[in-house]
Amino acid sequence: MADDDGKAAGAMLAIGELAVRIGVPTHVLRYWETRFPQLKPLQRSGRRRYYRAEDVALAERIHHLLHVQGFTVDGARKALSSEPGAAPAAPRPPLPRETLEAGAPVRAGGIPVEALVALRQRLAAALG
Repeated sequence: MADDDGKAAGAMLAIGELAVRIGVPTHVLRYWETRFPQLKPLQRSGRRRYYRAEDVALAERIHHLLHVQGFTVDGARKALSSEPGAAPAAPRPPLPRETLEAGAPVRAGGIPVEALVALRQRLAAALG
């Protein structure tokens, strides 16, 4: 079965072909490669980029998030990383033992409230 451009369904697309397919300039695709680590086309001699079927699907998904749904690049990255099948997020470092033993209240980010208050006071003193 062939696509609209006459290529077989599993054929790789050059960067220009993908750019035309999703309606963005080629430099935008190269920028997305720097911002979305999941987007890794094959690079052949002369650094020519060739996008596999899964790269094409991902580029179309990125385009949809950015240009249709109005996500920012960071928001789209977070949305892609939270989708099923995405690479798991890096685990948070464990809390210090003294924090756990003291039973100090902890914020959702894993930082004790006392540490946040002390940081706020140091910042206020430095700015004031």
